[in-house]
Amino acid sequence: MSSKLALTRHIAELYAGGGNIMSSLRQAAAGDAPARNTVEDIMISYDFQAGSYIRRYEEDPAHLDRYTAELRALLGRLGPIGTLLEAGCGEATTLAVLARDMPGRPALGGFDIAWSRVKLGLEFAARHDLAPTLFCADLFRIPLPSSSVDVVYTSHSIEPNGGREEEAIRELARVARRWLVLLEPAHDLAGEEARRRMASHGYVQNLAATIRGMGLDLVEHRLFPVSANPLNPTGLYLVRVGEASDTVGEFRFQCPISATPLIPGPDAFFSTESFLAYPVLGGVPCLQEGNAILATRYRPGIGPGTAGLS
Repeated sequence: MSSKLALTRHIAELYAGGGNIMSSLRQAAAGDAPARNTVEDIMISYDFQAGSYIRRYEEDPAHLDRYTAELRALLGRLGPIGTLLEAGCGEATTLAVLARDMPGRPALGGFDIAWSRVKLGLEFAARHDLAPTLFCADLFRIPLPSSSVDVVYTSHSIEPNGGREEEAIRELARVARRWLVLLEPAHDLAGEEARRRMASHGYVQNLAATIRGMGLDLVEHRLFPVSANPLNPTGLYLVRVGEASDTVGEFRFQCPISATPLIPGPDAFFSTESFLAYPVLGGVPCLQEGNAILATRYRPGIGPGTAGLS
């Protein structure tokens, strides 16, 4: 416990001094080994950064306004959307600004690995008169059923997961019902300097080749017209996952371990089949595998040997 407390204090000091948290964590764990960010590295880094995206938008909204206008136009070409999910939603800045002028009023959802970012995202969305379904989750174990969301999109969300490109895309495509829209580092369309930078940060690479190699239908692949950093250009990877004439209208959670349905309780989501409970902290469902609590007596009438349960 003392070592974890010391690490937390070190990271807080590093962030306050403008240091790169993920770079520091990689070096501490692997020395001179090739750059690879772990899920824990990403969670720590992003949680300490919570609030920075909202501040950036409030100081200069022009870039995100242009970015979401382009994304909104793209989504408008995909037909009716009943549910729209942002994987790696951060503080919901992109989701909220995107939805502000989006026709059709789809049900909005988003998740991020960092609780503090999701909590601030709920507050930011509320200031824009929105109430999206936001929750904490791991990109590689999304707590939603297969083919349950009309359109899933990312905005530099799988970016830090270099080396796990196929794993990330497979899980996102599992949840998507019709379309997967990836706005991610365009390593395959970038110049040499940008590629070297992406590699040094452990960013994803060769997404187009990965998508095609998985047998997925890459409908469109190009540079996105709005990008914040010329050394990290945004690429569009538009993937058709399936055909459907109707739409899905709501989000339904499932246990990320057992893939069984989760039902809401007074302060947690609970699976009556696995007896695992996932707490709700500050209004944010914490649905990562590591958040699971075995709670056979969580709700009256639910537990081993209870009538009506096998």
